[in-house]
Amino acid sequence: MQGKILWADDEIELLKPHIMFLEAKGYVVDSVNNGSDAVDKSSENHYDIIFLDENMPGISGLEALSRIKEKKPHVPVVMITKSEEEYIMEEAIGSKIADYLIKPVNPNQILLSLKKNLDHSKLVSQKTNSNYQQEFRQLGMQLNGRLDEEEWTELYKKLIFWELELDKIEDKGMREILEMQKKEANNLFTRFVEKNYEDWISSPNEAPLMIHHLMKERIAAQLDKGKTFVLVIDNLRFDQWKVLQPLFSKYYTVDSEEVVYSILPTATHYARNAFFAGLMPGEIQKRFPNLWKSEEDEGGKNIHEKDFLEANLKRLGKNIKWSYHKITNYDAGKKLNDQFNQLLTNDANFIVYNFVDMLSHARTEMEVIRELADDEAAYRSLTVSWFEHSPLNDIVRKIAESGAKLIITTDHGTVKVGNPVKIVGERNTNTNLRYKVGRNLSYNEKEVFVVKDPSSCFLPQSKMSSEYVFAGENDFFVYPNNYNHFVNYYSNTFQHGGISLEEILIPYVVLTRK
Repeated sequence: MQGKILWADDEIELLKPHIMFLEAKGYVVDSVNNGSDAVDKSSENHYDIIFLDENMPGISGLEALSRIKEKKPHVPVVMITKSEEEYIMEEAIGSKIADYLIKPVNPNQILLSLKKNLDHSKLVSQKTNSNYQQEFRQLGMQLNGRLDEEEWTELYKKLIFWELELDKIEDKGMREILEMQKKEANNLFTRFVEKNYEDWISSPNEAPLMIHHLMKERIAAQLDKGKTFVLVIDNLRFDQWKVLQPLFSKYYTVDSEEVVYSILPTATHYARNAFFAGLMPGEIQKRFPNLWKSEEDEGGKNIHEKDFLEANLKRLGKNIKWSYHKITNYDAGKKLNDQFNQLLTNDANFIVYNFVDMLSHARTEMEVIRELADDEAAYRSLTVSWFEHSPLNDIVRKIAESGAKLIITTDHGTVKVGNPVKIVGERNTNTNLRYKVGRNLSYNEKEVFVVKDPSSCFLPQSKMSSEYVFAGENDFFVYPNNYNHFVNYYSNTFQHGGISLEEILIPYVVLTRK
């Protein structure tokens, strides 16, 4: 059986050929000739779909629709009418109909509506799987080639596109294949970064656009074009931006969307300071020795972002009125939203919003958040749910209403880790799971990327013999002491600091109000 249909029409006898056509296709059809019987029949029986004539004796089709939806809100209802009056269409659509057909209808129109409403997910699943199978071969060929920096960003965009497409369908088979392909891509990307990173840092003209050049290469020009808001959502991955984009599209059109490169370590201490300062961390340490906080220093490591930003804007010759705000909790976001009109007196407003970073940490530390964000799709879904109910949603809407430009970017992404790698360090070695900095570190060189001379990558150096060690792909560092406990605790958590597509390739988006 293809599905069970209830068809209500006061001229049902004239529709016998249509019903016979559907029955020949394997559908079971019950028919009634008035709205009251349609309501009764639908409440007494299970139907996969209901066809409802708008103009019947007794209660109208619209009233029958309302009563049916009260009792069976999830059953798709197709409204059929002779009338093309706008108010009827609006009423029907407002009552959440599944489709709207104008008489006279032919059997193929009915069949198309059935396919769309009953077989939609199956047909979409089949088509999506078929399309990805074709793309899988192309992506595989690309991975076997020698990709440059721009080709890696394009390939990552494609992987994210298919990840989000496969999220929408029930068949999980292709998603497992994509995960394997993404794992292969991350392995090759890690090798690519290890091979080229030092050259990028020492020869910026040969490098991809990196986060410490964003202010000079992109944002400075936007500041000359009028009132601008720069929203830095900490830890925002490219896939998270793509699932948030439909919510932003209510107010904005996308002027430009780029994937740019973060720096190593892909951690807030380094990447966000570099973004605001327009300098690599080692350069910040030299230029601002009293402001840069080393790994072993007490207190927050990002407490001087505003100072770095101020110096950067001066170097860029931007004599403008600007503000800087860091939002680390709901109340701070609500307060900024309440005081929004004050922001409109500035030429530029820089807002750091920390929620996604807090979400990744909470997922590590809180069992309930682990369960809510069990996999990548759920993690994305939780990001969307947060944004919809956050003060930031209101702030974004108000920015659009003001007519200002909105720039969205981040400092780094985050990767779901699962493969433990042993490392041994001194007691004061930093605690990050994706990179280590210190003296006398012991590790397997085949499993890590090592920067023995921090100055070669413009990294801070507080002790002459300090080195930086980075985890790649989905690896995470674990000390041999209490090894099994930490492996179980941190496996399948989202971490940052190392080398992966998710951490390094980040969104930079410019939006204009609709």
